[in-house]
Amino acid sequence: MNIEKTLAKLYNLQIFGMKFGLENIRKFLQVLGNPQNNLKCFHIAGSNGKGSTASFIASILQTAGFKTGLYTSPHFVRFNERIRINGEEIEDGYIASFYDKHELFINENKLTFFEVTTALAFTYFSEKKVNYAVIETGLGGRLDATNVLKPLAVVLTSISLEHTQHLGNTIEKIATEKAAIIKPKTKVFLGILPGKADEIIQQKCEEVDSELFELEDYIIKRDTYLELYTEELDIDRLDSPLHGYYQKYNAALATLVVNKTLGLEDLSVIANGLKNVVDNTKIQGRYEIVSENPKIIFDSAHNPEGVEGFLSEFQKEKSTYKKTHLLFGVMKDKEIELMLSKMNRAFDEYHFVNLPFERAEKKENLLTIANTLKLTANVVDDPTEFYLHFEKNKNSGECLVVLGSMYLVGEIKKGLLKESA
Repeated sequence: MNIEKTLAKLYNLQIFGMKFGLENIRKFLQVLGNPQNNLKCFHIAGSNGKGSTASFIASILQTAGFKTGLYTSPHFVRFNERIRINGEEIEDGYIASFYDKHELFINENKLTFFEVTTALAFTYFSEKKVNYAVIETGLGGRLDATNVLKPLAVVLTSISLEHTQHLGNTIEKIATEKAAIIKPKTKVFLGILPGKADEIIQQKCEEVDSELFELEDYIIKRDTYLELYTEELDIDRLDSPLHGYYQKYNAALATLVVNKTLGLEDLSVIANGLKNVVDNTKIQGRYEIVSENPKIIFDSAHNPEGVEGFLSEFQKEKSTYKKTHLLFGVMKDKEIELMLSKMNRAFDEYHFVNLPFERAEKKENLLTIANTLKLTANVVDDPTEFYLHFEKNKNSGECLVVLGSMYLVGEIKKGLLKESA
């Protein structure tokens, strides 16, 4: 089977939607020989920052000389981006062979796209004998397909209201869902969480006798950087190559995780791991500057908390542009009006896109919300064409931000690859 046919069949599994529960994934993993039991894992969940934190952890481990698997979602352009070892994507042939071998079981048991992809990642990492695997949850925690692991450490980066139709409509309910990935006698690491969420995590750790490490106990916030101190580490200036102050928190959390879990305290390894995160993991879409003239920024902020993080960085430079544009597409289950209201003074013009997914909000509905907020807005049929027109015209002194969904950034990246082919 060739990779195009395999991926077509794999994507077609999305007709089964998001199926919450662990019965199917456990049954499939048992058929596969329970590869997840061979992995030394770091399990990462959170409303925002989980992909960046996972990448920082993987980059530090790779710099320390460990063969490191990294499983994240979604992808921007190629499915293979989801599964990497030391930054290298899983091979097409492995994906095709795996699917061909297990297609009958997959179809008979109506496995979902994410269940199959997760099992594929676990099998690949096990067969390739990685030293460590860094695994990002898909959605939530308790019934997420990744929640079959017995991890070395659990990391909860942030908790905010998201996917409320699946996880609950309060911070407490969402925190409870995400806390369910905490296993007995496991090291648990928290980013900066709301007080109510923090209390729930603390209670969960006490119930299962897990050791809790809270980032705020180890850092001192400065204007442009963080200081981080543990019993083993003294880092007077912890910075991040990824734009945005929030990325310094993600980098600090990753540092705390590898220090307290593995005893890693080589400052040069940690510094180089953080510094080289883009080269080591190929992370994209985090305040990614893709053009300087004109200025074009890709960002995968997909909820109000993510928007606030983006704006904390963008406001520093907004006054340098004579005009700012937002190209925006988003899933309908997001707090769209709140996201746009937070950005209502950051941009002069808002351009709305239909994304080719059933879950995506229609551009006409986005326009209605924009009119309610009194935003200057229009609709765009082809986001790649819009991007190319903006880039080609070199709109002097203007800035374009592409934001709202990783899928929007991915659609443009795919479109640009086709243009250059």
